[in-house]
Amino acid sequence: MGGLLGEWYDRGMRGRLFASGCWRFGVGLIWALVLAGCGAETAVSPIAVPTLAAAAGVPTAVASPEANLPATFTPPPDTAVDPNANFNQMATLRPTATPSIVPTYPTGTPRPTRTPTPSVTPDVTATPTRYVSVIPNLPPSNELGPSKLGIHVVRNNDPAIMEFVRRSQPAVMKGVDDLGFLEEVKAVSPRTITIGRLSARDQSYAGVPEETARDFVAYQLDQYLANPYVDYWEGWNEPDPNMENMAWYARFEQERVRLLASYGLKAAVGGFATGVPELDEFELFVPAIETAAEYGGILSLHEYAAPDMTYLYGDPLPGYPAYPDRGSLTFRYRWYYREILEPANLVIPLVISEAGIDGIIGGRPGPDGLGWADFKAYWVQQGWAATGEEAFIKQLNWYDNGVRLDGYVIGFTVFTAGAIGQWEAYSLHEILPQLADYVVSQR
Repeated sequence: MGGLLGEWYDRGMRGRLFASGCWRFGVGLIWALVLAGCGAETAVSPIAVPTLAAAAGVPTAVASPEANLPATFTPPPDTAVDPNANFNQMATLRPTATPSIVPTYPTGTPRPTRTPTPSVTPDVTATPTRYVSVIPNLPPSNELGPSKLGIHVVRNNDPAIMEFVRRSQPAVMKGVDDLGFLEEVKAVSPRTITIGRLSARDQSYAGVPEETARDFVAYQLDQYLANPYVDYWEGWNEPDPNMENMAWYARFEQERVRLLASYGLKAAVGGFATGVPELDEFELFVPAIETAAEYGGILSLHEYAAPDMTYLYGDPLPGYPAYPDRGSLTFRYRWYYREILEPANLVIPLVISEAGIDGIIGGRPGPDGLGWADFKAYWVQQGWAATGEEAFIKQLNWYDNGVRLDGYVIGFTVFTAGAIGQWEAYSLHEILPQLADYVVSQR
């Protein structure tokens, strides 16, 4: 989501969103019930907020004829396992003095071969259980360390956006296209990590990937240099390369990382949509993560669910058993880290650069709708809270408590502030003060 130049949420890329997620509603939930018997993993040990390693060997910024550009740019106008037990774990686990996982960079040691768990054939004769919202009872607590909640901004057209920043001093903020406000973000909250993305004119897996990356960077370079308050630049929005194109996309991202580094800039690689990629596809992307780590970059992903953020939490990925603290939508990133990156000694920092509610998910229960505002009455009926606003913040609190257990997660940005046009159902305008209250409560 987030792009405005013809990017209606990259709907076409997400047609299989839910080869690993929403297809499980019905038969998929049955499979997950079978898989739940394969055993559960102990929740990850709580760990402290990470300190990002400084980039090693990044070349000094190169002077450009465009260096005199103004420092802003505005473009033209039924769960498979019982997660309640995990909520109890999440409420009781606390950070230790010494992080158990910190960002790790390549050492040249060959990556271990991963042996997937054999697939389990679903029992198609079983009767699926009707989906019921899992409502955690987790009051805000400062014992997990500072909140990692930030916001995604489509346009800086709302004074409440900077008021949120001033009050909450968020872990991370993201802007799309309209990026000049990030200078003020850095002025009032210097420790906030900033993510920037510019709408791409093309996202085709065509040609030599390195040449395509050079063309991509050249087309956007003036805007990169005009916005020096962006810490990490994303590339494509919500790609879904699948097995056929993932190796191509990894090479594209490797070259983009190197090109940005030649100008003293850093990259956030990946940008994958909710519910993709699968684990075997993600393994083909590891070379891009190695290159990003070499140049001080990070990984970025999107995580949405609907009708609430707990939907399919505890759901397995194809060929793997279910675990009580991962999902096929939210907390999907834990599959990538625990199955691939941690064994490879390649724990790169992560930003979930879009998060929240997205009703585009197919095959789900609940009412019709897109953004969080379309589900407020449903959540009240389900018993989440007395108001829809409170119910959404309660879900974000649940998600925040989870990512705070993973030291490699810098933070997550809720979609979206500054909404215009088709994004109005996702607008955070009415709850930005409450979100600031929540973040402050976690200090």
